[in-house]
Amino acid sequence: MNRRNFIQKSALSGGAISLGGALAFGANPAAQPTHEFGLRYAPHLGMFKAHAGEDPVAQLRFMAEQGFRAFEDNGMAGRSVAEQERMARAMSDLNMSMGVFVAHTIYWKEPNLASGDPARQEEFLQEIKAAIAVAKRVGAKWMTVVPGHTDPRLAMGYQTANVIDSLKKASAILEPHGLVMVLEPLNFYNHPGLFLTGSPQAYEICKAVNSPSCKILFDIYHQQIQEGNLIPNMERCWDEIAYIQIGDNPGRNEPTTGEINYKNIFRFLHQKGYSGILGMEHGNSNPGKEGESAVINAYKEVDIRK
Repeated sequence: MNRRNFIQKSALSGGAISLGGALAFGANPAAQPTHEFGLRYAPHLGMFKAHAGEDPVAQLRFMAEQGFRAFEDNGMAGRSVAEQERMARAMSDLNMSMGVFVAHTIYWKEPNLASGDPARQEEFLQEIKAAIAVAKRVGAKWMTVVPGHTDPRLAMGYQTANVIDSLKKASAILEPHGLVMVLEPLNFYNHPGLFLTGSPQAYEICKAVNSPSCKILFDIYHQQIQEGNLIPNMERCWDEIAYIQIGDNPGRNEPTTGEINYKNIFRFLHQKGYSGILGMEHGNSNPGKEGESAVINAYKEVDIRK
């Protein structure tokens, strides 16, 4: 699944408010979940809309009823303040944690941070400042940052220096608020030409920025395609990883539909004492209620309990 389409689809899936959906799942926000997962898996809007309807709050309630204790939304910054506040109240009532949202404009086809262009850097920093209000409104700690496209006119060393400079300035903005931007390397196959691709590169940049507000988002789907060797690479980067996302390969669907041994990966995360969020940034392999139930069952199958 193309990430740009994925983000757009996720954002659009929560746009309409359905009174029927809200009533269907609004009777008892504090109801006991039907299952208890060992890790904090975070679905996104649209993943369970065949069961819950279009209303974002109804979808959140359905997630909580299934035992999911977290939620992520790439498009949260683009929602109205009223909708953000409504979703935040629902998450609080349901005792759910907010995962990542995308903090800024992602340049998929042209360089921005890698170029060293002062105007592009200033645009990025202003968007990071705006993201602080969103994060506080919805109770988010992490926000996704993708440094954009490479600049073919510059050697990689110069591009890296430009990106580090922008991230240092963004970190200085975020640190007083205790917020963290998580850098997401994206794979070469779905997103050719982007600056940030691999976990060693992200690790090097985070070490250079040297801030608690600049860490790695390790997307297992992307890194299976980009570099493989998943568990050893996570081990190498561990002190800079703040957030993890999930998707099987091929297909970018739920675990058990591809080649990745998620049971072993989740066992590794338990051994490392990971208590953070794991974003379910993938599609459903099958449509409708049956496909949604298959997603829930897949997580029950691969989940590891302490």
